Amino acid sequence: MTSISLPTVGFIGLGNMGSGMTRNLQAAGFPLVITDIRRESGDALVAGGAVWADTAADVASASDVVITMLPTPRHVDAVLSGPTGLLAGARAGLTWVDMSTSVPEVAERVRAAHPELVVLDAPVSGMSVGAANGTLQIFVGGDAEHVERLRPVFEAMGDPERIIHVGGHGAGYAVKLMINQLWFSHLVATAEVLAIGVKAGVDLDVLRRSLIASPANSTFVERDVLSVLDHGDYDEGFAIALACKDLGLSIDLARSVGVPAELSGLVEQIYRRARAQYGDRAGEMTPMKLYEDLIGQELRLAGADR
Repeated sequence: MTSISLPTVGFIGLGNMGSGMTRNLQAAGFPLVITDIRRESGDALVAGGAVWADTAADVASASDVVITMLPTPRHVDAVLSGPTGLLAGARAGLTWVDMSTSVPEVAERVRAAHPELVVLDAPVSGMSVGAANGTLQIFVGGDAEHVERLRPVFEAMGDPERIIHVGGHGAGYAVKLMINQLWFSHLVATAEVLAIGVKAGVDLDVLRRSLIASPANSTFVERDVLSVLDHGDYDEGFAIALACKDLGLSIDLARSVGVPAELSGLVEQIYRRARAQYGDRAGEMTPMKLYEDLIGQELRLAGADR
């Protein structure tokens, strides 16, 4: 894949993640064909040379590779299906890469019904900031030869050192769900520990530094929690409604493979309680506010923005 033979990339889904990913693809020189339910979301890309398509079928018929970046498996299924869906415009040899946080079933149905297509699952981590900066982690499931063929496309959107071929079809979905599940579990555990310690009279900064110096340290305690502790930012860039969706998919995956998920189930319930209390659009770190409300005190370090 050279600079004079870059494939045309179709992209469906120009939301918080897709908008940054497509800007980086365009900056890397990939010809783009795009669509979204909001026409205005593609205006800047079209001004930069991208082609707007009215339907997913039109995207597929004009592209060598089609990427979907959508909120839920239901949205992915809807984009694939029907007379204007992606599959209606697909031709033999087309590569479809689903970068949504999803489950294997939708892609499995496509592979079974359309063996002439190349299908990869490649969900991401890094939030909207990583999408904008081109530093996403990408976890790719599928055949190794196709993963390597598409590597320049992935490298335009992500950190080349953190683009990982994680296994066969469906492995990308599973890895991403497990990453999300563990991160959400870290958040709930950290919120609980900090709330208890502060309520017991320990200074918040002293408590956090003690955790960092101990075997209980984690990236969340050391870095991610500072969004709340320093800035009171519960990350509205990723809505708690989507976090609850991901947690539900994770529990569904556990059920499908026969592994009990008692702790994950409890974390999911805490997230759903926070969603009910603060609304669908509250940030993914809002469960920390549940604990702040319980102790009647915001968890903020000295000198924090308030």
